[in-house]
Amino acid sequence: MRNEARQILHGGTTIPAHALALTADRKLDERRQRALTRYYLDAGAGGLAVGVHTTQFEIREPKHGLLRPVLELAVEEMKQRKPEAVRIAGVCGPTRQAVDEARLARDLGYDAGLVSLAALGTATDEELFAHCRTVGDVLPIVGFYLQSAVGGRELGEGFWRAFCTLESVVAIKVAPFNRYRTLDVARAVAESGREDEIAIYTGNDDHIVLDLVTTYVIPVGGRTVAVRMAGGLLGQWAFWTQRAAELQARVRQLQEDGASFPPDLLSLGAQITDVNQAVFDVRHAFAGCLPGIHEMLRRSGLLAGRWCLDASLDLSPGQAEEIDRVIRFYPHLSDDEFVKEHFDDWIR
Repeated sequence: MRNEARQILHGGTTIPAHALALTADRKLDERRQRALTRYYLDAGAGGLAVGVHTTQFEIREPKHGLLRPVLELAVEEMKQRKPEAVRIAGVCGPTRQAVDEARLARDLGYDAGLVSLAALGTATDEELFAHCRTVGDVLPIVGFYLQSAVGGRELGEGFWRAFCTLESVVAIKVAPFNRYRTLDVARAVAESGREDEIAIYTGNDDHIVLDLVTTYVIPVGGRTVAVRMAGGLLGQWAFWTQRAAELQARVRQLQEDGASFPPDLLSLGAQITDVNQAVFDVRHAFAGCLPGIHEMLRRSGLLAGRWCLDASLDLSPGQAEEIDRVIRFYPHLSDDEFVKEHFDDWIR
């Protein structure tokens, strides 16, 4: 992993999960895909996660064949526009596929692979550990605790303790949408003695601000170890990214200053959670999550439509009205004016 990227990752930053721009016939819209990358970087993102859930796992299917093109477009833009940005590629599937994807990401210039274990639903902890070790022999890895509602599996504290012993591990994205499971990861990192080597990033889109401001003080062998989320790697940050970067910077500055977190920050956290429930379609078990993200990007002008590779995906009943509501309620969370000001440069 490049030293510059490692420093940014461990120092804490804003990492959006990159969305996928499609045409009406569900083909890759290269101009808008590049525009999205430019938007994220100019909005203040310190890195990007590409080929992850928000980018749509279906890009790997042979009938689409989009994994390499999508990874290539993003890394080209990052190298040109913000060379220091942390480059994270999603790595999925059983071991052979995951190793192939890790090699592709490495060869394209990615810094780390975000390893999804969703395809290993019946594997034992020992088999999961062996899988991660094999992938980590190819590319530094970011652990991924994915919520079960979108295909993740429960990962016990024992797995995370073992995972943290892998030298290839540089970070963990904690996204179980569950406080108890989030604590499992924080405790495993603290007990590993590698809290200065393994950055924890929140992926809990329902709990962003509280995750960012919380310090976990954990007893370990007669002493206490303090760990906290370095930043966020979030689908929620795939839209209104400028405001996300401002939030991340504000929290980091307060932490560096040793200042108390003001009540308005916690109120802001509740508002962001309200936006998340509308966009991610919590009322319908996240069925409209990807179309919801696309709808937000469509309304800002970054996407031409909310099309997904899976033609059956669209907004759920009432979801558009919920999105209308949160946009109306929380205009201060929007960066649409920023998009309007710079879109012509990004879409060139």
